Amino acid sequence: MLVTFKYLAKDTPIQRLDPRAKFIFLLCFLFSVTQFWDLRLLLIFFGIAMGYYALAQLPFRETRRAWFFMVFFAVVLVGINTLFVRGGRRFETEHILFRLPLLSLPLTAEGVVFSAGMIARMLSIAIIALTISFTTNPQLYGVAFRRLGLPDHFAFAIDLALRFVPTLARDFSLTLDAQRARGYEVERLRGGPIAQIRKLAPLIVPVTIGAIVGGEDVVNALDLRCFGVTKRTWLHELRYTCWDKAVITLSLAMLAASTAVNLLGYGDFWLPTWVAAL
Repeated sequence: MLVTFKYLAKDTPIQRLDPRAKFIFLLCFLFSVTQFWDLRLLLIFFGIAMGYYALAQLPFRETRRAWFFMVFFAVVLVGINTLFVRGGRRFETEHILFRLPLLSLPLTAEGVVFSAGMIARMLSIAIIALTISFTTNPQLYGVAFRRLGLPDHFAFAIDLALRFVPTLARDFSLTLDAQRARGYEVERLRGGPIAQIRKLAPLIVPVTIGAIVGGEDVVNALDLRCFGVTKRTWLHELRYTCWDKAVITLSLAMLAASTAVNLLGYGDFWLPTWVAAL
């Protein structure tokens, strides 16, 4: 059985939004925030994302794992990488704060500010996506994408893709519990990376085979119902409200304003003078 991301049904302004309005806002926000490198503007987008999250009124105890993953990915994988590599960007002058011992890597003021901006950007996008996953009824994913103009095949494929990750996580958890009941202790794995991967075969092989078999079951079920032969009908019907139209209008206005500001030459990298003075 396919499962979905955890849905928290509550009566909040974000919950009452049409799923199409949420996806349009996400796309407009994504294309807007990726146009800028200025930390000040990126912090404004981060504030918008936090306000959006606050309106959803999601309890932290239900989202703490997602927050841990987002912060870890943004700080460790994105922040530390851009701190030294800076996404391939080159600056005319660089203000070196100090060099890391042993590695001799220079830590520059430009790298610190650039890394902070990338963390703010990634967290902003992740917060909007996190809010959508926890506030949108999974039964409305397919019909929402279909009503946005996508063909039935694409709408249903995206719906299944959104269900794949939580389904795989559930299968992995069940397999791990089953193997532990048989005496398998994953905490005691020893050896190098290759040896550890080889010893994880009792977990990886069943989960992989189960995912393949589950995918074939879904395909067979769709074929038996003649999916794609005629135009599909959907059980749920979506209708825009005045609030939905207002959110879509503001989203498009945000994208248009961001594009205009970018075309006018604003929003490039900005270095605070007090950081350079360090």
